[in-house]
Amino acid sequence: MTVLTLNLSSLVDQISDLDLELLSRDNPDARFETDCQGRLISMSPTGSQTSERNSDLLIQIGIWNKQSKLGKVFDSSGGFKLANGAVRSPDVSWLKIETWNSLSKEQRRKYAPVDPDFVLELMSPTDSFEDLQKKLREYMNCGVRLGWLINPDAKKVEIYRQGKNTEILDNPQTLSGEDVMPNLVVDLSEIFD
Repeated sequence: MTVLTLNLSSLVDQISDLDLELLSRDNPDARFETDCQGRLISMSPTGSQTSERNSDLLIQIGIWNKQSKLGKVFDSSGGFKLANGAVRSPDVSWLKIETWNSLSKEQRRKYAPVDPDFVLELMSPTDSFEDLQKKLREYMNCGVRLGWLINPDAKKVEIYRQGKNTEILDNPQTLSGEDVMPNLVVDLSEIFD
């Protein structure tokens, strides 16, 4: 996925949430986010293989969540208004049910003004690894409790946890939801195939 940050300061100081919603509605084939300065970030669609891998991860986490009933799972089209003001849409994210239930109906319909408990970013061949690492650090700085950066080509996973150093795993067969998502075990064998 190619990422392009657009400086629109000659037109507007920053992109509001409403502007982002309207841009997304008027450009349904595009994916947009904003950074903490309100700059527009445009992301190209991923290739089919990355999409299939992302679907596999989403399904595994979704099945666990249906069984555990501990929270809500979101795909890459779900945006969150992070604590730093950025609007981000992780490839897969999860929010504990208590936090979801605390949101009003209106907040649920827009970019939920919360930091997810868990985020997953799946690297595609056109992604910048450094940009994804920066994004994971941003998530952690905003209060996300657990983050996975999965690099299928290198068969590596970086695990981000609150208050801890990043852990790098070489060719792990599974990942654990740890204490954030108890009893979640994600099989990576097809992701690293």
